[in-house]
Amino acid sequence: MATVTRENIGLLNDKITVKVNQEDYLPNFDKAVKQFSKAANIPGFRKGMVPAGMVKKMHGQALFADEVLKTVEKELMGYLQNEKLDIFAQPLSLDKESRQLDYNKPEEYAFDFEVGLKPTFEVSPLESGKTTLTRYKIKATDKEVDEEVKRLQIKGGNMTEPETIDNEDNVLNVTFEETDAEGNVTEGGIKKDNSLLLKYFSPALQEQLKGRKKDDSIVFQLATSFDEERLGWILKDLGFAENDQEAAKKYFRLTITKVGLIEKRELNEDFFKEIYPNEEITTEEAFRARLKEEIEKYWDTESRNRLHNDLFEVLVHETPMELPRDFLKRWLQTGSEKPKTAEEAEKEYPNFDHQLRWTLISDKLIRDNKLEVSFEELREGARQKLLGYYGAGAALDGAEWLDSYLDRLMQDEKFVDQTYREMVTQKLFDWAETKVELKEEEITAEEFAKLPHKHHHHEH
Repeated sequence: MATVTRENIGLLNDKITVKVNQEDYLPNFDKAVKQFSKAANIPGFRKGMVPAGMVKKMHGQALFADEVLKTVEKELMGYLQNEKLDIFAQPLSLDKESRQLDYNKPEEYAFDFEVGLKPTFEVSPLESGKTTLTRYKIKATDKEVDEEVKRLQIKGGNMTEPETIDNEDNVLNVTFEETDAEGNVTEGGIKKDNSLLLKYFSPALQEQLKGRKKDDSIVFQLATSFDEERLGWILKDLGFAENDQEAAKKYFRLTITKVGLIEKRELNEDFFKEIYPNEEITTEEAFRARLKEEIEKYWDTESRNRLHNDLFEVLVHETPMELPRDFLKRWLQTGSEKPKTAEEAEKEYPNFDHQLRWTLISDKLIRDNKLEVSFEELREGARQKLLGYYGAGAALDGAEWLDSYLDRLMQDEKFVDQTYREMVTQKLFDWAETKVELKEEEITAEEFAKLPHKHHHHEH
């Protein structure tokens, strides 16, 4: 009769030995031989009349090995279920070499496996008074509103072609041609067309370009002609790495092929109606107030995302939890579709460890606090996701085709699973917010963008 034993071989790491003998697997082997002989097509024998001896001679070893391994797997899975072992992934075989199983010499076989056990832990950062986080309140400034008004005016404006460059908002179609410092074209050098706003250039180069017109050209050095961010864009566009310091020293002739300027839209009711078709906005003051509200709503979402990211990092890095690291690294090597080397598994482990901790913590919090998403909530969440895809929001809501499309999507298991996971995770963060101390701090968008990300770098 089969026996299963277990011994500890490391932190949350056990070895399970499954022993099987003839009485466990031989009846199934004989049954498999009979079934094969009934179904086999072997020349010289009528179908279903192939002698068992012939089947054994031709396929006995494969059928025998298959039944032994099936028996071992059945005993192993039964043991894990009966003992209610909460393990990571699947057991790993400790039998490094494939053994010879001879159906002519049936005997007792022992197979060794190792398992990684999931830890028991408490999510201590959510205990009362343990964690304090900051919720940032970002107020839209008049400057931000002005910039958004200008952006929308330009976006909806008409392109004109003035004769000369005289405005920082001039759109310049240009050709970059690689030269030396004196302006002599480099043989085999880079030549590339681009389109840039005048204000993207350095103040000194802007002054040089003002008054110029189509077909005029100047020679300049990349490094001295753009700020750091735009220099990176230009370098990438020219085929270099964005931080290539040597490439930044190169000189180019810039030839103007076209000068453009977008005539800004007037701030009138027609324009306001285009931007907010479902709202009654009749004055510039009301338009600006609505934009300010929208900008602050955007920053409120960004602030909430940051708070949830901070919560995520605190939970992952400050929840005491032991993991069977050595087992998990071995599992990384052999448990996925494509085997990995020990070096590859070592390199991937930190990210894997980080995500695994979050999975364990989030699953525990969702389970312990009975956080669920109802079908009605799931359908409404899917609807909002669809409206977001199409970017039309309320304008599409209620459209007949939308409901039928939504019905089809709700039959897509992958889409439903992903949407459910997103929504239940959002519920988890909303709930976790209530379990920590929150202090509110008012800052500008510029200050918010410069905040360092909360991320603890330490070994667990």
